[in-house]
Amino acid sequence: MASRDEPAKGGLSFTDQEALLFHQQGKPGKLEIVPTKPMATQRDLSLAYSPGVAVPVLAIKEDPSRAFDYTARGNLVAVVTNGTAILGLGNLGPLAAKPVMEGKAVLFKRFADVDSIDLEIDTSDVDEFINCVRYLGPTFGGINLEDIKAPDCFIIESRLRELMDIPVFHDDQHGTAIIAAAGLINAAMITGRDITTMKVVCNGAGAAGIACIELIKALGVAHDNVILCDTKGPIYRGREAGMNQWKSAHAVDTDARSLADALKGADVFVGVSVKGALTPEMVASMADQPIIFAMANPDPEITPEEVAAVREDAIMATGRSDYPNQVNNVLGFPYIFRGALDVQATTINEPMKVAAAHALAALAREDVPDEVAAAYKGNRPRFGPEYIIPVPFDPRLISCISPAVAKAAMDSGVARKPIVDMESYAQTLNARRDPVAGTLQRIFSKVRSAPKRVVFAEGEEPQVMRAASSFVAQGLGEAILIGREDEIRRVASEAGIELRAGIEIQNARLSNKNKDYAEFLFARLQRRGYLLRDCQRLVNGDRNYWGAIMVARGDADAMVTGSTRNYSVALDTVRKVIDTKPGHRVIGASLVLARGRQVLVADTAVHDMPTSEELADIAEEAAHVARRLGYEPRVAMLAFSTFGHPASERAERVIEAVAILDKRRVDFEYDGEMAADVALNMDAMAAYPFCRLSGPANVLIMPAFHAASISTKMLQELGGSTVIGPLLVGLDKPVQIVSMSSKDSDIVNMAAVAAYNVT
Repeated sequence: MASRDEPAKGGLSFTDQEALLFHQQGKPGKLEIVPTKPMATQRDLSLAYSPGVAVPVLAIKEDPSRAFDYTARGNLVAVVTNGTAILGLGNLGPLAAKPVMEGKAVLFKRFADVDSIDLEIDTSDVDEFINCVRYLGPTFGGINLEDIKAPDCFIIESRLRELMDIPVFHDDQHGTAIIAAAGLINAAMITGRDITTMKVVCNGAGAAGIACIELIKALGVAHDNVILCDTKGPIYRGREAGMNQWKSAHAVDTDARSLADALKGADVFVGVSVKGALTPEMVASMADQPIIFAMANPDPEITPEEVAAVREDAIMATGRSDYPNQVNNVLGFPYIFRGALDVQATTINEPMKVAAAHALAALAREDVPDEVAAAYKGNRPRFGPEYIIPVPFDPRLISCISPAVAKAAMDSGVARKPIVDMESYAQTLNARRDPVAGTLQRIFSKVRSAPKRVVFAEGEEPQVMRAASSFVAQGLGEAILIGREDEIRRVASEAGIELRAGIEIQNARLSNKNKDYAEFLFARLQRRGYLLRDCQRLVNGDRNYWGAIMVARGDADAMVTGSTRNYSVALDTVRKVIDTKPGHRVIGASLVLARGRQVLVADTAVHDMPTSEELADIAEEAAHVARRLGYEPRVAMLAFSTFGHPASERAERVIEAVAILDKRRVDFEYDGEMAADVALNMDAMAAYPFCRLSGPANVLIMPAFHAASISTKMLQELGGSTVIGPLLVGLDKPVQIVSMSSKDSDIVNMAAVAAYNVT
């Protein structure tokens, strides 16, 4: 099978236990259903169900198209399989396929805000499968077929497309084909080839291979210029062995009887087969500037290194993210369905697939944004042989591909709800991207471009060890565990944690830097009541002191701690070792991500009852963090009252803080005092036309630490929100402190934030 749809997995590693824990922790699996309407009162329930639900029922009976207006159908896709071709694992059955289908549903939501439900059908009989799916049309806006063996997948997709009036799309076929076609368009442009005259050889005559050559032909490549090969060699007219109707449709007149024969003088190799199928000798026999798409996974038909050894002029793509030009299905299916759903398309046809391929190709030719450049270790990629396909975390994909697909649906007459203003539509799509994943992706990508040495201070804790192992596996840098080596190795062994290469263990008592660190600490604390022996004891016995000194002395780049002690205790230790960064103020800022919105809340960790001057400082620091995280700050100075009503003495500090910001002439939007609903709701803000915020606030400055801490923790526990932080901001060296209830994934996120350095 060709490239799968895992974003950027190549080069990353994890243990079996890590994968099982990921799926088991919290609620088992990766999905849950959350209502989109309030269900708090009897009236809510009456509207949601009986008797209120009768009204939309009758409306839909009168006009079936209203189902898209009154139900979730228009944004709901079924991911359907029978488990006969799971990943590269084969026919393991429908139940074993469920984790993969849940993962597919998660990708739909993550990348394009498409709601998705996985359906595993317990039959390998083609007719039974078709009859099961065909009657689900009223429930869904689209059907994504997945992991179904060939040739069954061809029959199933073809028949269901005839029987259903919604898009039916087998991603294993068309997803790979669309991404490969985009790369081929650009490779042809770079090499100066006319796509209509190129000689193409495709090795692999399964679902993905046949879909690839069908789409290549739709782009204009002549039928007789494409040779399809399977395990028995080229498919030529008159061949009888191993043939079926899908292969026969692509038979050509050729004297070639082996893949090696077919490749002599060929311009393009498309591989969706197995490791080693393409040899260096075959590559050497190809035309000048050969285009090689070796997409077998997990190992390509030939590696870029093997190609480079015989051809310096080749353009290469694989299914791997650790090589340039990854053919990754996640570049396609979320955005293709997004566009199809938004125009209520009855199918996904050839013009829509061609439009998606051209849109992808065009995107690769544009200048890339910073978050894409970060993944290339500081070297901003430019259109050329090593950048012919966009990367999966390019934020422009949704606003590029989905409109192209929607327009093609309208132009080809399969759209039931045409979009009038395509420019406005493209702008609204960006808001549908998952802000949690987007924010973390930017941070992780930046850190991977310049990996750091990060101290994991509480190194004897299992969740900390898992976090350190994951940090290293994700290419974020080196991890330093502080603790007793024999104890760390014992716990790791019992817990099944891999202490992989890139993890260093340091025992303060045994380190040859022990004396230097004690003297360093004594120099800082000697006028604060500490003797040298006190400092020696702290260095020996408190891992936070040791880790913080490592960072302060430059022996490590950043530190994460907090899983075994209260935040305030850990912060007090760190501040004894590391100074405030000049021109900054130390604050805690929590990033709240909820229902498509992201809001930074400060101060959530440091200042109990800040003065007016401190509130102004906090606002400046928080605005700086917002920009570091990638968005332009709109700062609301929160209070119980809004612009003087009701009158409140407690609001005076906030009013004065706004006046201080006025005098400082800061370069960001701010206003206050105002209540939280006014800050976050434009309708409520409209009652105050003099308000200086141009939109809902995305930075909230709380009047007191207790208000900030209570509100963010409450949001997190009540559900519907993800809270990252408090992020510790303003120190001269990067340190982050997690909560004692943090899971290993939380610790990894905060370690990445520490390495990123939000100050």
